[in-house]
Amino acid sequence: MIRCFTILCIALLSVGGWLGWPAGAWGASLGGQGYPLATAGYPLAPLGNIAAPQELSAETGAMIADLRQKAFAASNAGQFAKAEEYWSLLLEYLPNEAALWSNRGNVRLSQNQPLAALADYDQAVALAPNQPDPYLNRGAALERLERWEEAIADYSRVLEINPDDAAAYNNRANAKAGQGNWGAALEDYQQAVALDPKFAFARVNAALANYQLGHTEDAIREFRNLTRRYPNFADARAALTAALWANGQPGEAESNWVAVVGLDSRYKNLDWVAQVRRWPPAMVTALDRFLHL
Repeated sequence: MIRCFTILCIALLSVGGWLGWPAGAWGASLGGQGYPLATAGYPLAPLGNIAAPQELSAETGAMIADLRQKAFAASNAGQFAKAEEYWSLLLEYLPNEAALWSNRGNVRLSQNQPLAALADYDQAVALAPNQPDPYLNRGAALERLERWEEAIADYSRVLEINPDDAAAYNNRANAKAGQGNWGAALEDYQQAVALDPKFAFARVNAALANYQLGHTEDAIREFRNLTRRYPNFADARAALTAALWANGQPGEAESNWVAVVGLDSRYKNLDWVAQVRRWPPAMVTALDRFLHL
């Protein structure tokens, strides 16, 4: 089953990889695989091989296996409309397989169809109420709809099932941040990092929350640590740029910005930074001041 962690199951995926995110830096909690389908989640990967029902013919079973492979390949390549077709075909043969509903929900969410995705996640939860991934993925859709309390409830359910799920802590923190509760968000981000120190996105999120809470030096220190360890991590480098500029260090800020623009030009778009990436208000303000000298 594909897992989502927000921000994105969604806006950061490019064909062949993730723009500006540190390859291999997403931690070992899900097998050490790279950053995912999802804002937003962790990587695309099936949770084991599920055999076709015995009543299906060998020919049909082979066709299902081929469709499954094509669905994962299209999802990983960012070909979401094509992937949706494959997942839908699979559901015609295997309507009681929760992973298929959840995976189709993910590619629908990646096409900015949160209500359609939510319907698929609801079906996945109904079929597998004791599995964490459908709740994690449904929470991502609820976040897109700004239904923060419901998203938090789903992430909390994941943590009831698996208290060591770093992605659930990161996602729950994002939902709390959506409510403006940055102190509670920071606690969850820090727990995600404690569980998975290589989870770079949780680390940058914690630093952003620290900046919002006025812990400027702590935030800058972590932004620097992340850019040293992951030189192509555009999010950390853009945040470092804004924080340094606001802190009266224009030379270092401008040198970092040159790298940011080369890695991911979307950081020049404040609407994207605020509404899609969802930086905290203080960080958006700092970047605005840098961009409008």
